[in-house]
Amino acid sequence: MRYLILILAFLASPALAVQPDEILDDPVLEARARELGQELRCVVCQGENIDESNAGIARDLRILVRERLKEGESNQEILDFVVSRYGEYVLMRPTWGGANIILYVAGPVLLLLAMITGFFYLRGRATAQTAAGAALSKEEENRLAEILKE
Repeated sequence: MRYLILILAFLASPALAVQPDEILDDPVLEARARELGQELRCVVCQGENIDESNAGIARDLRILVRERLKEGESNQEILDFVVSRYGEYVLMRPTWGGANIILYVAGPVLLLLAMITGFFYLRGRATAQTAAGAALSKEEENRLAEILKE
């Protein structure tokens, strides 16, 4: 029972991979480091930020962030430096500028095009069914009657 409680406590706690030797003595700088760690994506793990990742490169990035904070750089300067080295992929929330606009706009535009296409397709089907269900001509009625008699 004790092991079950320990396992549940471990699963319920946030999975931070920050090692004790990485933590800064200054609580203000450490808070800024944690904030930056939440904004930077691990380039290996893809879905995790660097604070949650156990990958070696995530540890290197955490150490880099903390070293630059000790040097007195601002959060934006640190983010700019990391982006210049790894590209915008490293940001958990990419910017709205440049080619990223295509990524943000493509989804809604494609959804709108699919809805318009579906509307016209269904509308065309409805008119085709109406035309197909029109009354038979006299010749068609006679032919149908002959077929049914046989």
